[in-house]
Amino acid sequence: MTRPFLLEVGVEEMPAQYIDDAREELRAKMEKWLSDQRLSYSAIHTYSTPRRLSVLIEDLTEKQSGTVEEARGPAVTIAKDEEGQWTKAALGFARGQGVEADQLVEKETSQGSYVFANIEKKGEATIDLLPEAIALLTTLTFPKSMRWGREQLRYVRPIRWLVALFGDDIVPYEIAGVKSGRESAGHRFLGETVSLPHPRDYEQALMRAFVLVNPEARKDAIRKQLEMLEEEQNWRVPGDEDLLQEVTNLVEYPTVLYGTFAERYLQLPDDVLITTMREHQRYFAVRDTTGHLLPYFVTVRNGDHRYLEQVQKGNEKVLRARLADAVFFYEEDQARSLDQFMEKLEHIVEREQVGSLGDKQRRTVKIARELAVKAGFSEEVIENVTRAAQLLKFDLSSNMVDEFPELQGIMGADYAFRLGEKEAVATAIKEQYLPRFNGDELPGTTVGLLVSMADKWDTIMTSLAIGLTPTGSQDPHGLRRQAQAIVQMANRYDFPVPFETMLSLTVEAVREEGLTSDVSELSREAGEFFALRFKALLGEEGVAHDVVNAVLIPPYGRLDTLFARAAFLQEKHGTDEMKEVAEAFGRVNNIAKKVADEEMNPPEPEAFEQEAERELYSAYVTLKQELPAFLAKKELQKAWETLVRLTPTIHRYFDGTMVMSEDDKLRTNRLRQMQLLSREINRFARFQSLVIPS
Repeated sequence: MTRPFLLEVGVEEMPAQYIDDAREELRAKMEKWLSDQRLSYSAIHTYSTPRRLSVLIEDLTEKQSGTVEEARGPAVTIAKDEEGQWTKAALGFARGQGVEADQLVEKETSQGSYVFANIEKKGEATIDLLPEAIALLTTLTFPKSMRWGREQLRYVRPIRWLVALFGDDIVPYEIAGVKSGRESAGHRFLGETVSLPHPRDYEQALMRAFVLVNPEARKDAIRKQLEMLEEEQNWRVPGDEDLLQEVTNLVEYPTVLYGTFAERYLQLPDDVLITTMREHQRYFAVRDTTGHLLPYFVTVRNGDHRYLEQVQKGNEKVLRARLADAVFFYEEDQARSLDQFMEKLEHIVEREQVGSLGDKQRRTVKIARELAVKAGFSEEVIENVTRAAQLLKFDLSSNMVDEFPELQGIMGADYAFRLGEKEAVATAIKEQYLPRFNGDELPGTTVGLLVSMADKWDTIMTSLAIGLTPTGSQDPHGLRRQAQAIVQMANRYDFPVPFETMLSLTVEAVREEGLTSDVSELSREAGEFFALRFKALLGEEGVAHDVVNAVLIPPYGRLDTLFARAAFLQEKHGTDEMKEVAEAFGRVNNIAKKVADEEMNPPEPEAFEQEAERELYSAYVTLKQELPAFLAKKELQKAWETLVRLTPTIHRYFDGTMVMSEDDKLRTNRLRQMQLLSREINRFARFQSLVIPS
């Protein structure tokens, strides 16, 4: 027999950004608990609104499935006497396990023959286990929690009601003084208390009380109403999935409406208008069919269609005040010169021990300019990069960004262009913050790419220099994200500057500021920090763990080539060709490890005794010429073919040559040859790190 189980916790309004994660965590914990308890079911549904989290389990079995456990008893030599009868030891074991003596069995183990008992355990009634499931609600994690009254429980918001129904039956439980029952709450203003006779009534009963508990149904309702409004008004409401998701978690019964604002506010840049509406009021912007912004906004009311005109006027009044502030700040900023913005940066502290924003800009100029030079860009690009880096943070001293931090970079681009800067410079100021998160767009211009990389390099290296290395989950300055962004940009745009060069020029800029005196230690720490990012990104791209270890050998060189080599090896992984190559190169690398790193003197070709030695040395000379050239051009197939051609030569060498000769001079000469050959091979990969199936 089966019954549905409904669990709902009602709270004061939760922050919208907490809801989705909490709902998914509840699902995951409930699924694990059901599995651990050996309880079968047909489906599990989770729901959420600003005031509730709930889960509905369909066709939940009324009883646990039974289990059979095997218990090991004494050794047979102790359990049986000379006549083969059970001894007191065996009989005592059987009594202790609750079985008859004739149910005991003998089994051979790696430790000898032992007596075993198979113990059947009957499953418990599900309704007796469900309090444990209800208790899962108290284990949910939230970014911030609170206590209320005299309660010790910390939770996202105070708990107001609790529903726990197994079929028609209430499952008794109490959390923070709230006892479980069958009463849920309808919409705060439109609905009433809802008595749920059965879990299957849940969605419909709440719907009658003006609550759409299914978040996807609420989102679809909002989306359809937006589409109807677009059709009626011949408007375009630009898609904004993040805003749509947030609004979905702000309402229980959505009704779309629109309002208007004075056309004079259209003098503000589009980004200012959209940000003001979106970030501060959760409004959707409106455009005409040609893409121009219109003096309208769309919002979503948590309620029905009654009194919409009054709601509209209220929203218009609030937005009017916001836009008036924006105009004031914008006009105040227009009266200032670039020099005035820049001078103010000298008095804004970026971080303690690092200096002002003015200091940061000067470091970024050095790094960005050097990156452009090392990459071989034209004088025009270098000039634009230098100017963009000089102005990179100037808008942080503006009134607009002080009031609307979301507009940093956006206002800098607008102000720079209006003050006569080149379009390339203005665009780069906007692109400096890209990518802002994993999956975000990357800078679209060369100048934007260079200043974005330079800005992130500076933030990372100055943070490491003053001891702010991320630990565990703690990364308050987002250093991991910024390192990942550097890697993604270098990889996507085939950035030609090797990782070690980028690292050294950044360390030098930090040293010149007096932020570090131990250059080698800072370089080492930064190298290890970035190596972890390389591993994480390669793993996300589906590269096997052993392939990652094979390619991550300092010096890393160009990051785009590093990632290309990993992808290439991943394709070859497991092939017969890879097996043969890895075997040959693994032998070389294993012997090369016997030579100290400082012993990098080349071998003496005239001291070779065998033809195989001379043949291998000739192949090494060819490899040294061809492999770096192919890797520099990212011609990996040609580089691979060069390595494959080397394989039979290596096998012939080892078939007839004893590297560890008793002759000291001969042994040293052969080891040096192995060492140099290994060094060239490792430009492609450390093949002995690969796991090759037998």
